[in-house]
Amino acid sequence: MTRRTIVVTGAASGIGADICKALTREGARVIAVDRNPVAGLEESLQADLTRPDEVAALIKALPEGLDGLANSAGLPPTAAAEAVLRVNLIGLKQLTLGLIPKLADGASIVNLASLAGVGWPDHLPQVRRTLALQPEDDVAGFCAAEGLNRPDGRSYFLSKEALIVWTLQNRWTWRSRNITMTCVSPGPVETPILKDFVATLGARVEEDMRVMDRPGRPEDIAPVVCFLLSEAAKWLRGTNIEADGGMNRHILSQQHGL
Repeated sequence: MTRRTIVVTGAASGIGADICKALTREGARVIAVDRNPVAGLEESLQADLTRPDEVAALIKALPEGLDGLANSAGLPPTAAAEAVLRVNLIGLKQLTLGLIPKLADGASIVNLASLAGVGWPDHLPQVRRTLALQPEDDVAGFCAAEGLNRPDGRSYFLSKEALIVWTLQNRWTWRSRNITMTCVSPGPVETPILKDFVATLGARVEEDMRVMDRPGRPEDIAPVVCFLLSEAAKWLRGTNIEADGGMNRHILSQQHGL
């Protein structure tokens, strides 16, 4: 990872902060991005991914020749539905697509999805409608029309389902430049927003944590992201790595009676 320049969003806390630490230990130049100030790194930029103008300014401010992008910024299901879709998907897409011309050949893009996106095959019509959203669209109106303004966390699940699908769709989009896109899907992780998941999803999260031996930790996830950002992972394209302590495999086993 030495001499590689990596942009990490959501860098001020949680998994994003641990990704920055792990990359720095491996000798990478890290450019941290967050809506809040980022402590402990020489290079950082502030931007709110709910605001298309700030995303556009961020794209302009970032340098040429980037070797990687870790899209780690995310909002929990307790946030307003429009904000969840903008940060977890729409702003992420705007930033990623805007940075393609600034990425070096051979660069890696890693998206932080979630175990919450496991049900994407069952919701493809809604996922496709969500992926069609553009930054300038009436996202609040879309959320109202889709019934997403409700306290069950559907906006969060949908954002992660769509992100997994978008990653899959872009498995070969920039193959001529050897730019890869993959994603990582953690389960429940001990971060500052874990309480928000418990508050919204309640029994479901508690059941997941009961089945698992423990919740994940940021340090469980960061090395997986670092690997996907490295040259060693260049043969992985459109892959979703389930870094969830086996929870996805547990769900699959139950579905098939294994």
